[in-house]
Amino acid sequence: MKTLPAIGLAQLAGSVVLLASAWPITKSAVMAGASPIWFAFGRAGFSALAAFALLGLLGRLRLPGKQDLPALMAVGALQLAVFFGFAHAAVEFVPAGRTTVLANVTPIFIVPLSLLVLREPISRRRWLATALALFGVVVLMGPWAIDWSAPGVLRGHFYLLAAAGGFGSAIVLVRRFPPRLRMLELLPWCFTLASLLLLPLAWRHPGGAGEWPVPSRWAMLYIGGFAGPVGTWCVMEAASVLPAMVSSVGFLATPAFGLLFAAWWLGEPLGADLLAGSGFILAGVGLAAWPARR
Repeated sequence: MKTLPAIGLAQLAGSVVLLASAWPITKSAVMAGASPIWFAFGRAGFSALAAFALLGLLGRLRLPGKQDLPALMAVGALQLAVFFGFAHAAVEFVPAGRTTVLANVTPIFIVPLSLLVLREPISRRRWLATALALFGVVVLMGPWAIDWSAPGVLRGHFYLLAAAGGFGSAIVLVRRFPPRLRMLELLPWCFTLASLLLLPLAWRHPGGAGEWPVPSRWAMLYIGGFAGPVGTWCVMEAASVLPAMVSSVGFLATPAFGLLFAAWWLGEPLGADLLAGSGFILAGVGLAAWPARR
């Protein structure tokens, strides 16, 4: 039996839990008065400072070299700046639970990119796993219950698809151009690049930096100082050791956990669609990660 690396699966699970918890807390910060794009910039900048401090204390602060640049650009520009920018803009129009669902539909982009860029063979079992997980995402999102004529709803959902596209592209590029440094050592530079790319967008925001009430400060402390950098490191590590299809299907477990966190943190309603959709997603994740015969 050909098994997947246990450390990669553990890091995948850690990224799911941490990043799923971030969106309901981000939504609460925006509801408290924080500007979405300034929150995205602050999250990236605070994560950069936290990562620099941690690696400095560990004595592992390294300058990236030429071989590290493709992965640095992919993660910093696509996985962080593009994802943060579009997803935080969408959270103003879309409920936190649905934001978590649609922002993580990376297999829509991973499947064609894996075939075209990585030339990774995709077995019928993993095709079935992807189909099951994506069907679960559709059930969770419930597009039939969305009022598409409401102001900003269509734009918000487009933003979320763009965020997922950036995330999925970064996963493929990290697999295609593996860096010389460990992913943990690249982390502060990736967040710094994301901060620099997000700053002009935040600066042009008509409302300025806006207000930062106490709830949004606590949210920034948790997301920027812990969940963001640790969750992103787990994503990067898992994407570097697991097949792209397995990691992308595994990330689809994030919506199920995100809806649970949204129900607990924000009181967003739960229903039978949550149980059904989560069941399909977890079945797809299990099928993708199950050891295959040689």
